Amino acid sequence: MAVSSTALVDEVVADVVDRVRGTLEDVFAAVAQVAERTTAIAAVRAAGRAPTTADLAALRPLLHERLRRRHDLISGIGFIAEPGLLGDVPAWLEWWQNHGEDGLRPLLPDLDPGTSAYSDYTHWDWFALPRATGERAVAGPYVDYLCSDEYSLTLSVPVQHGGRFLGVAAADVYLRHFEAAVLPLLRRLPAPAALVNARGRVAASTDPRHLAGSLLRSVSGRSCGPIPLTLVTALPAPRP
Repeated sequence: MAVSSTALVDEVVADVVDRVRGTLEDVFAAVAQVAERTTAIAAVRAAGRAPTTADLAALRPLLHERLRRRHDLISGIGFIAEPGLLGDVPAWLEWWQNHGEDGLRPLLPDLDPGTSAYSDYTHWDWFALPRATGERAVAGPYVDYLCSDEYSLTLSVPVQHGGRFLGVAAADVYLRHFEAAVLPLLRRLPAPAALVNARGRVAASTDPRHLAGSLLRSVSGRSCGPIPLTLVTALPAPRP
């Protein structure tokens, strides 16, 4: 029995969604490991003291290993604390970045609320969305002025312990690396397509009318399942 063109298109769409999901699930898996390790470290609060930056330094072997293993996608990874969580500083990022031939480096922004250069990270989507929803998020594309000055996506998950929000575990993916991974998949579709985040911002697109970083007012399409992206396509209507 012949397979209809609609069925073939549906099969291709399903495969593209699965492969996009697999690409980002690898990054989210690394982020989840950071969250799990951070939760274990933060549990010292139950022993009668607040965690400190010295406690969070125990994350570094894991962060370094994840950066080296997935250097093709992950440009930065770490834990960003809820202000007031730590006992020795008002805010903190235990964050490491891949600088190519220069190796791995920590991010050291000004986190003193009393200075004019204070980097308040709590308003960024990658922090605010997991804190507000309790769900993981894909933020961007945006120019990451805090970390790299690169056009990036940030994948983040909330970190909680005993019902308390502790902060987020997150990873940065340069947009050029994400596009290199997913645009060949989108080009398999028979019409222009875009991957769009929960805010309606385009993360990758083969449609010249909707470049990465632009906003779509109405987002309807194929959910990427647990990955907070939607595949929006302009597929041709099936023939009668």
